[in-house]
Amino acid sequence: MKKIQMVDLKGQYAAIKDVVDSSIQEIIDNTTFVNGPKVHEFQKNLENYLGVKHVIPCANGTDALQIAMMGLGLEQGDEVITADFTFAATVEVIALLKLTPVLVDVDPETFNIDIDAVKKAITPKTKAIVPVHLFGQCANMEALMDLAKQHNLYIIEDNAQGIGADYTYSDGTKAKSGTIGHVASTSFFPSKNLGCYGDGGAIFTNDDDLAHTIRGIVNHGMYERYHHDVVGVNSRLDSIQAAVLDAKLPKLDSYNNARRNAARKYNAAFKDIKNIITPKTVNGCEGICDTCNCHVFHQYTLKVKNVDRDALVKHLNDNGIPCGVYYPIPLHAQKAYRDKRYNEADFKVTNQLIKEVISLPMHTELEDDQIDFITKTIKDFIANN
Repeated sequence: MKKIQMVDLKGQYAAIKDVVDSSIQEIIDNTTFVNGPKVHEFQKNLENYLGVKHVIPCANGTDALQIAMMGLGLEQGDEVITADFTFAATVEVIALLKLTPVLVDVDPETFNIDIDAVKKAITPKTKAIVPVHLFGQCANMEALMDLAKQHNLYIIEDNAQGIGADYTYSDGTKAKSGTIGHVASTSFFPSKNLGCYGDGGAIFTNDDDLAHTIRGIVNHGMYERYHHDVVGVNSRLDSIQAAVLDAKLPKLDSYNNARRNAARKYNAAFKDIKNIITPKTVNGCEGICDTCNCHVFHQYTLKVKNVDRDALVKHLNDNGIPCGVYYPIPLHAQKAYRDKRYNEADFKVTNQLIKEVISLPMHTELEDDQIDFITKTIKDFIANN
């Protein structure tokens, strides 16, 4: 059995080595390192894949989220609602822009933002909601867009973990994650489902005027060289990273299928273990659907009940199995984001999840014998403790 990796980028690279190497060499030969043809080519290809009018590449996923908010013209003190159970970047950019973050609880099965909690959090100062498509599946976008229309709010999708997933509306129509809200951000960090070999990100929107504004923001506020029409930043995707992403993009669906297949095998192995709750899809399906693409499993995250989760983490590590706890501290309890407005009773789900969640190795190169070893090691631990 090969050494188990949390993410196997070497194995993934081996399958696309020739395309990646030749594309990078072409950029080096042409010295088109910033805003070169490959960036624009990748942009167009991603627009076609997503079915979105505008993709604006940038330097990383955190920048993408910040720039999306800048483009909307949100002002100091405006309230922005987002999920308590996620990575800090989501709330970080809200605070950096001197907006007011409003954290709410999440759904116990999908881990995505809780719609009822959002409804309760809306005030006259609320200007935007940031749903995070956590671990690879969409938040309840139909309900969120209805709320946005009702209260005249912006929806900013944090799609850093969900690229390639489909959202299915109640009438059966589908849309790609990141194309539903007013604007969306994504990350191309190497471990993402579509990842480059450094930092990278992008903003998506179907709004022509917003896209124009954002294109200026990412390039020092310039539309014409040395003419600064808006306050901007320096946040550009370099050509080498675009080349890597363009090599991977045609394989994104197969990458996501491989992740789903691995998730199915995990689910099957844990089916009869009462202490383990396997991931539920956004459509409420038992197991993982063969008929939809609602979850792309950026992470495969279990909940363990009546199990010492931290002892299980140590046991896995002792047996050469990497794992992760995403996330061990809720945002409302982080020193940087504590606020007297928050009541612990409003975060019952998040406060329980941080004690129970554990994410197992998940990537495109997982092999059956590795999954067998991982699942047996977990089942043996639970049986003996």
